[in-house]
Amino acid sequence: MPNFSADLHLTSLPQLLLDVDAIDANIELKEQWAVEHSMVLAPHIKTTMTREIVQRQLPGSWGVTVATTAQAAHAVGWGARRILIANEVVFPPLVRELRRLLEINPSVEVYCLADSSAAVSALARGFEDTDRQLFVLLDVGIPGGRTGIRHPAEAPRLVAAVKDARGLRLAGISAYEGIAPNVRTPENLAVIDAHCRTAMEVFDALRSQFEVERPLFSVGGSAFQDRAAQFLPEGALSVLRSGCYVIHDHGTYADVSPLPDLRAAAVVRAVVLSVPEEGRAIVGAGKRELAYDAGLPTLVAHHRDGEALPEPTGVVVRLFDHHAVVDSAGSLQVGDTVDLGISHPCSVFDRWRTALAVHGNSTELWHPQF
Repeated sequence: MPNFSADLHLTSLPQLLLDVDAIDANIELKEQWAVEHSMVLAPHIKTTMTREIVQRQLPGSWGVTVATTAQAAHAVGWGARRILIANEVVFPPLVRELRRLLEINPSVEVYCLADSSAAVSALARGFEDTDRQLFVLLDVGIPGGRTGIRHPAEAPRLVAAVKDARGLRLAGISAYEGIAPNVRTPENLAVIDAHCRTAMEVFDALRSQFEVERPLFSVGGSAFQDRAAQFLPEGALSVLRSGCYVIHDHGTYADVSPLPDLRAAAVVRAVVLSVPEEGRAIVGAGKRELAYDAGLPTLVAHHRDGEALPEPTGVVVRLFDHHAVVDSAGSLQVGDTVDLGISHPCSVFDRWRTALAVHGNSTELWHPQF
């Protein structure tokens, strides 16, 4: 867990704290894993959208992944030159925004997903009268999932539409196995494997249709990257677009990640405001500061008067907007501080305008940009 000093000088609480050493170690570990599995890394920077973190990820990465055109613009400003938008861009003003981004930055490449004729048409209309080209990945999904074609038979018609569009180039295939629940049961892994296998089969069927020298096969998040790595087409540029690994967590990814040496790099420090009943404490951080979509936060450290105390035994049982209810609160007292470990870092950073980055004895304010 993050090793934050108990007497860390803070002028306001709650506060998001980042362990820079852990972030750097996670980045190095992920880069090594990608190389060992014949993949290149395009980290999904929507997790943090923090310049200081992204610029640490860039040197060892092929490019970056984002979810929106606004995030793409931030990424370019931070130095990224290959952007994979793992999403469907279909709203005409956003397509025009993407076009302007490419016209202003001629050295930048952008890859987008498409899963329908309507999506291809929206992209094509935005790029029909410009010399800049947009790379398109055919999005392969699963029934009941998010975006993506539901059956391989849909692929040829969409491929033809992309190839007929003047400003578009068919560049590969994208799939995302991480829509599955974050559990490693045999049944769940079978669904994940089937999805990855289907994407690989679609890629193989379209080999002669791609319009780039080395087509992309984009698959692999932070939870099941080891499963995705078993289904990589020969000759493809296999792009791993994990995001949560850079921060990791104390919850869902700690339980499921195939990289056991990743370190949780973020906590929220908050003060104990009240002990209104025996065994119950109220902590000054809630839904506005803490992620709760993938499990409630956990207490990982306890401090009093600048001194570290034994790890707390309390359990967060409920969140209000700015309060957490802790039962089995043990020795928690009014005025103590606790560090709350979070689950699913993608749902934490967008709650904060500033994060305090801690590197040894030095601190610096970093600013997420969502």
